[in-house]
Amino acid sequence: MNFFAYLFQDWRANRGNIKGRIVLFMFRLVNAINRYMLLKILFFWYLMIYRFFVEWVLGIELPRKLTAGKNLIFYHGQGLVVNYKVILGDNCVLRNGVTIGHKKLVDGSLSAPPRIGNNVDIGANACIIGDITIGDNVIIGAGAVVIKDIPANSIAVGNPARLLENKGETVTRIENI
Repeated sequence: MNFFAYLFQDWRANRGNIKGRIVLFMFRLVNAINRYMLLKILFFWYLMIYRFFVEWVLGIELPRKLTAGKNLIFYHGQGLVVNYKVILGDNCVLRNGVTIGHKKLVDGSLSAPPRIGNNVDIGANACIIGDITIGDNVIIGAGAVVIKDIPANSIAVGNPARLLENKGETVTRIENI
């Protein structure tokens, strides 16, 4: 993928979402700068502008070291917090108030952060913490607190999150009616 395609990879997915487009363009640029020490030195000013504008002014914590797949979408963004070690798959949707990160263990150490699969839709104010894996094609409801693995093709809601049913089973039942 060439440099400009990398910077604009989230552009189409955020059609009609000007704030999302701007923030994700800035995120992809800071992500690219973070790969090389020389670029970090030359564009230190941009790293500071990104941190001030996106994190402090807008309240969106998408760290420069975050690994995020293509077509990342976020709506509203305020209060969005993602740990820099989280791995986000392709086509993920993040809404306002989402927190994704590690948790403090009994011995005082920190767990590994979550790994999020492809095509995951995370509802407003959801909290995903700990060394867990969220499978592909998962929907996490608004306000859910996810502390255990969620298998692929599932819907998780509640505090603590519980599985409603497999999305594939729902589609099969509707087709049979």
